[in-house]
Amino acid sequence: MDFFSLIKSRRSIRIYEPWTVEPEKLYQILEAINAAPSAGNLQAYDVVVVRDQDRKQQLAAAAWDQTFIAQAPLVLVFCANPGRSAERYKRRGAELYCIQDAAIAAAYAQLAATALDLASVWVGSFETEKVCEALGATAEFVPVTIMPIGYPAESPPPSTRRPLIDLVHEERLDD
Repeated sequence: MDFFSLIKSRRSIRIYEPWTVEPEKLYQILEAINAAPSAGNLQAYDVVVVRDQDRKQQLAAAAWDQTFIAQAPLVLVFCANPGRSAERYKRRGAELYCIQDAAIAAAYAQLAATALDLASVWVGSFETEKVCEALGATAEFVPVTIMPIGYPAESPPPSTRRPLIDLVHEERLDD
């Protein structure tokens, strides 16, 4: 599948088959994450791989009882690392660049999962403190997204998108 078809085929999936994600597929996703661009190539984020059922249930509870998180065979949690980015970029690094880095890495994970016939969904609605507690993470890490991954057990239609004319604005130069 070419890259543009891959992008168009990605869906947010919340129902998963009970099958385990093969270690080699997880490794490929992690390699894609590691290849993601980041501010100053600092990779100011960390990824926690969660397979333990109790921990997945804690994450689901932290995400306002989004139970599909616990039903996925695998969950990745992307955490920004503000201190890592602040060393070089000060306040902007700590408040923005590390969040962007984690978000870009998560997007790469979603595309890699899709390329491997897996599915995912971006979960951004959660209680930060409860996610940190579930992960045993210190305050230096800021959860950005919880990403369940598995084989899809649903096939939703494409979401409607804004027309490009409403989305894209081209700068105009006056003569």
